[in-house]
Amino acid sequence: MRQQMERLEEQHGLDTMVEKSRRLVIASFAALLVLLSYGGLIMHDVQTDGWGPWLVRVVPLLLFLPSILVKRARGHAWLCFVSLLYFMQGVMFATLPGQTLFGILVAAASLALFVGSLGYARFRSRQLRRQSSDHPGRQ
Repeated sequence: MRQQMERLEEQHGLDTMVEKSRRLVIASFAALLVLLSYGGLIMHDVQTDGWGPWLVRVVPLLLFLPSILVKRARGHAWLCFVSLLYFMQGVMFATLPGQTLFGILVAAASLALFVGSLGYARFRSRQLRRQSSDHPGRQ
């Protein structure tokens, strides 16, 4: 895996890989939010269940929005771990009768979020290290 990441970096350049992985994070984050909102609001009756099912699904993901907006590599690394929880939830939904497509979509979006976050955390931290070595007096 490490060799593949280094090969990608050599082929496309570090700045390009940072930008591509960031686009993947934003797209998969938005897709996962839409899917989780669907699952929390449409699949449950808000009148009887309240906002609980929606909040339980969406709030953990929304906690990482500041890290995405500020472009923090460490926040993206933690987002990798959280996205795996959503992947497990998607796989569980895929095994339920009548929820197969929804589960597959959640699992695919969370897997894309994992890959994008992993790539962004790696490439962005390498980019920041390179920038700090180019300007040793700047912090």
